[in-house]
Amino acid sequence: MKKKIAELLNESIQDLNVFVEDAFTSTEEGKKIFNIVLDSEEVIDLNKITEASRIINKIMDENDSLLKDIDELDIYSKEKGDK
Repeated sequence: MKKKIAELLNESIQDLNVFVEDAFTSTEEGKKIFNIVLDSEEVIDLNKITEASRIINKIMDENDSLLKDIDELDIYSKEKGDK
């Protein structure tokens, strides 16, 4: 699934210098959640994640068959740790 989502999204979000690091489903409190994890060579601030989320939401709405049986879409950035 990660490869398919990355192919679908990466070109549209590359101007933000972010890319899909992972895409997977999880279940939390009985809800099935589709998670898209973004990463970058630089720190992803709140404005950038918000802008990327707008782009991704539009693309995922156009490809709603990927979200069949999904209750929620969660888009977030990978945390940067100490090097």
